[in-house]
Amino acid sequence: TYIATMAYAMQAAAESGIGFIVLDRPVPINGVDMEGAVLEYPEFSSFVGLFPIPLRFGMTVGELARMFNDKFLARAVDLTVIPAEGWDRTMWFDETGLPWVVPSPNMPTLDTATVYPGLVAIEGTNMSEGRGTTRPFELFGAPWIDGYELAARLNALALPGVRFREAWFSPWFSKYQGERCGGCQAHVTDRSAFRSVATVLHIIRTVREMYPDAFVFHADYFDKVMGTSSVREALESGADVTTILGRVQPGLDAFASLRRAYLLY
Repeated sequence: TYIATMAYAMQAAAESGIGFIVLDRPVPINGVDMEGAVLEYPEFSSFVGLFPIPLRFGMTVGELARMFNDKFLARAVDLTVIPAEGWDRTMWFDETGLPWVVPSPNMPTLDTATVYPGLVAIEGTNMSEGRGTTRPFELFGAPWIDGYELAARLNALALPGVRFREAWFSPWFSKYQGERCGGCQAHVTDRSAFRSVATVLHIIRTVREMYPDAFVFHADYFDKVMGTSSVREALESGADVTTILGRVQPGLDAFASLRRAYLLY
């Protein structure tokens, strides 16, 4: 939503003949890795995903502004990007020496940001994504989930860079407010190996297998977050995660080529 707001502000500035300045800043979870399907535009364009970029795009806001201005805005703005000093693409935020400034009540730590690109998709289901707890997006579950069994099944997958701990929590707002939810906490053990989008697809596939009569997609929102309906449809058809990721990879490769012209670091 922040980069969509930036895009709307850029468009308004262009229409008003006003210059637009972006003070660039680091990508908290490095500027190299990319994940997820590229949004199908304009079918799935919304405030949570405006332009055809993937869930994890590995670009600074300044770099995105350059791309938006050149490729996607109806009218280009007089854009100035002030680069960040001392940052390179491989850095995670805790390697910059800068203090973590909470960008949202539901983004309290770098751990949250690390899991967010993929696990945010749980919002598009009838599971809690941990909003209303002190560990949003790391915690996930529902009143009908056995946390021990789910953790055992997920850990048996041996997903790279992550382990799952059984957890019980009662959100004080959002889904299942005041109800006891069973589920898991995702603990990232190797952030370089961890892939949040692949992880959330495995989570959803496993929960659907365990609770076929209880689990529900909120299809409209899930598809907007993913930028496509094809991921949900593939999960519903029983496709395995490797197959799903293989289907979205060509779009991700094309985006990687497109973004090169706009990188500043």
